[in-house]
Amino acid sequence: MPDRPSEWTFLTNHAHVLFCVAQDPEIRLRDVAEAVGITERAVQRIVTELEESGYITRHRSGRRNLYVVHKNLPLRHRIEAHRQVSDLIALVVPEVTSSSSSSSSPASS
Repeated sequence: MPDRPSEWTFLTNHAHVLFCVAQDPEIRLRDVAEAVGITERAVQRIVTELEESGYITRHRSGRRNLYVVHKNLPLRHRIEAHRQVSDLIALVVPEVTSSSSSSSSPASS
């Protein structure tokens, strides 16, 4: 095993952003950027792409955004298209799927 951190990861920044908003539906984009290790501008682009693709919905809550992850949608690549977003989230952030099983919860839908 190398002593220095690898420059690549198994999951994309899109997945990492999705995990962040699934874990905290009221998270600020600045905090997502810090957690993922990318710029706030890159997070904005990814959130917009996820929203345009139907994987998340963004609602205004006062001065902040509230994100709803649509976990019932299939993953995008043909290799994993037989799996849902919820399967990926459960693998990485299991407390999200176990604590938000109802569709009325912001992180589940």
